[in-house]
Amino acid sequence: MTRVVITGIGVVTPLGNSVKEFWDNIIAGKSAAEPITKFDASKFKTQFACEVRNFNGEKYFDKKDLRKYDLFSQYAVAAAEEAAASGQINFSDFPEEERNDIGVIWASGNGGISTFEEQVAEYYCGDGTPRFSPFFVPKKIEDIAAGIISIRYQLYGPNYCPVSACASSNTAIINAFDTIRAGKAIMMIAGGSEAPITPSSIGGFNAAQALSKRNDNPQAASRPFDKDRDGFVLGEGAGALILEEYEHAIKRNAIIFAEVVGTGMAADAFHLTGTPPDGRGAVLGMNKALKEAGLAPEDVHYINAHATSTPLGDVSEAVAIERIFSQNNNLYISGTKSMTGHLLGGAGAVEAVICILSVKHNIIPPTINTTDLDDSFPRHLKIVLGQAVSANVQYAMNNTFGFGGHTATTLFKKFEG
Repeated sequence: MTRVVITGIGVVTPLGNSVKEFWDNIIAGKSAAEPITKFDASKFKTQFACEVRNFNGEKYFDKKDLRKYDLFSQYAVAAAEEAAASGQINFSDFPEEERNDIGVIWASGNGGISTFEEQVAEYYCGDGTPRFSPFFVPKKIEDIAAGIISIRYQLYGPNYCPVSACASSNTAIINAFDTIRAGKAIMMIAGGSEAPITPSSIGGFNAAQALSKRNDNPQAASRPFDKDRDGFVLGEGAGALILEEYEHAIKRNAIIFAEVVGTGMAADAFHLTGTPPDGRGAVLGMNKALKEAGLAPEDVHYINAHATSTPLGDVSEAVAIERIFSQNNNLYISGTKSMTGHLLGGAGAVEAVICILSVKHNIIPPTINTTDLDDSFPRHLKIVLGQAVSANVQYAMNNTFGFGGHTATTLFKKFEG
């Protein structure tokens, strides 16, 4: 069976615009939640989010080109650039016949939502004369980031954008893994990005009763599995992974961060936005990942839970984990959205980077803000609260679930030798 390894990682996040800064802040248990600065949120029920700070798009594009790209695409390119640099990969060094088999699967749940808002507002607030930018459609569409990355590096392999809400970038990683295993590519850039901190996003999620309203204490707002949780905190950014066929990576003496060994996708088939009380879809997805990897539940050492801090979602996931891992005494769980906020379609890729670094460094990141565990959370399962812990991590699991009942799970293994 074809093996697939990770040969590059990159991020743009509210906790740092490099893997090192991000990881240092994650391990330190820092919260990125602050009052919103991107627009006047004073009339909204939620007035805070986890914004990316100190991002400079001119580092990646000249000023003329920068006008062509929505922020979610800028984040995508920045994360992909770091992923390539982390693995010392220069795509121009690959002959064209190899670049024919290198592709990009890049996800986003919302695409250029700020571009959409700006253009439509200009039309409706004007005299009705259509003055849409020629860049409106290519800036807005969700798939454009994948196209931009492939153009940038002249990569001619499979290129598209899966959309499965908050499971989108984990789905992209799964699709990239499957593409390489099927012999249809030797290397793939996979991940996802979002720039959703806009009036319509905050207003829409407020209307759906999905966001926390702790305006008096934003940094303590995201509290996965806590009795007092009241919704998620919106975040933005990007995560990028470079997946590569093992033999190809070994042949070129690549830097290898981890191995992808199992994936699973399923559906809740239950509700537009809610999750089933028995965690059925999550159970199916996690079991499929274990089966593909040839692992027993007792083999997994760390789960980065989806854990958005919503009243129903956290309960469903806790039940699902208990159904599979009740006999695993070596399992640690953490909810890192307590620090980053929820990056929607970008969450899975950013949290995949966390899993990869966890197996690489044998460190379990913490869940912050959670002080009074919900009764639904099984007490014999070890959730890491407050501070990171050191532990032997051979296998790490990454869970993501999206509106529409989409579930996506990936399993990473420590690479040795």
